[in-house]
Amino acid sequence: MAEKDTTYNSKMKFDGIFNFKEFYKFCYNWLTEEESMELKEKKYSEQIYGNSKNIDIEWNCMKRFTDYFRFDAIITFKIIGLSNVEINQDGQKINTNKGKIEISVKGVLVRDYEGKFETTASLKFMRAIYEKWIITTRVEEFEDEILKSCQDFLDQAKAYLDLEAKK
Repeated sequence: MAEKDTTYNSKMKFDGIFNFKEFYKFCYNWLTEEESMELKEKKYSEQIYGNSKNIDIEWNCMKRFTDYFRFDAIITFKIIGLSNVEINQDGQKINTNKGKIEISVKGVLVRDYEGKFETTASLKFMRAIYEKWIITTRVEEFEDEILKSCQDFLDQAKAYLDLEAKK
């Protein structure tokens, strides 16, 4: 069985005006193109309350570092009170959205994700020696990369939302 170590766990909140459709595309494209991650949408649900709705989204992202190490990210979006609004931008009326967003990101370093070292007790023992004495610096490098990727995603999402709010 693969060993999983949570390396990063954080969240951000935003309340204001933004275009939900464009923000969704931005986040998806940033993860798949900039970070080269495989992304699966595990959950997308909407609850409608009058003129507004709440949306829950969960993405499972994955990136293989090597045949032994993999980076998994679980990203959840909780959008509360999303409603359509019309704003005046540069003398033009634009339809957009308003609401609250909470984004949570969890970054996980997965070791032996194919379970190659799980077949016998001697292989498990060899894996422990391999990880403890041979590749400790590689593990730290991968953990640092996960930290950077997750923080970059949150920073990019926040910058996008802040930019949208200033329009």
